[in-house]
Amino acid sequence: MCKRVLLIEDEHNIIQAIGFVLSRAGWTVHTHADGATAQAEVIRRAPDVVILDAMLPNRSGFDVLRDLRADPGTAALPVLMLTARGQKRDRELARRAGASHYMTKPFSNDEVLDCLRELTGK
Repeated sequence: MCKRVLLIEDEHNIIQAIGFVLSRAGWTVHTHADGATAQAEVIRRAPDVVILDAMLPNRSGFDVLRDLRADPGTAALPVLMLTARGQKRDRELARRAGASHYMTKPFSNDEVLDCLRELTGK
């Protein structure tokens, strides 16, 4: 079964790097860059896991995550928050919003892959 990830990120270099690594590891990678329409894209794509940046145009990743958790159709979806914001306050905000895992940039490719495998059991 193909593993599907939706990467919600607005930095082109991060999109390319993660997309390359995950594609090479057998994942189908879809991307989206706008916080305002991110929840609709999650519903449309029905990924196995979401990688979500905290700082997105038009709506924060924290807001997107709260909306995903409030929707019964996406409440249990694994979400890895991958962000440059590494302060304790940000980690706590992500935990309260329902992040499955929180990782800061810069990140190692293996760390991201291991986390996704753990979150999806694949």
